[in-house]
Amino acid sequence: MQLNRALYIFQPMDTKRTSRTKQAAHDATANAASALLLDQQFCFSVYATSLALNKLYRKLLAPLGLTYPQYLVMMVLWEADGLTVSEIGGRLHLDSATLTPLLKRMEAQLLLRRERAVADERQVIVTLTAEGHALKEPAQAVPRAVLCASGCSVDQVMAVKAELDQLRERFAVAAGS
Repeated sequence: MQLNRALYIFQPMDTKRTSRTKQAAHDATANAASALLLDQQFCFSVYATSLALNKLYRKLLAPLGLTYPQYLVMMVLWEADGLTVSEIGGRLHLDSATLTPLLKRMEAQLLLRRERAVADERQVIVTLTAEGHALKEPAQAVPRAVLCASGCSVDQVMAVKAELDQLRERFAVAAGS
């Protein structure tokens, strides 16, 4: 008898070709079944990590009065103020139907202004207010706190980020987007 460690069952040892073929078929079936185990899923690890990261950001951003999506918008505008809604959406991979209500809430918080472009009234230009600019300095502590919470070095985090960026690109191509 031999222990099949992958399946935790005992099977008689047989060196005949037919037994090996049956064993290979049995192993393939077992591997196919294990492919559907939740803890074996790459996507679930990414999802669960995203949930944990969002929970951390919620804690870190609460003193700033920002949600995570608002923080992303602020980072885009701190980098380049005066962008159109479509430019912000392009940077964040969000469509205008998702972004517009978010920007309206941020405008109500006096963090930014939305104004129609003079040259093309179809475009809406988004600029930070003084209050929006003032959040930049305290927000600089957020990336450091995330790095500290990760328990990783800057190089390790940047290596993971590079891998995730490559995966995102491959998945976008595979999805046809």
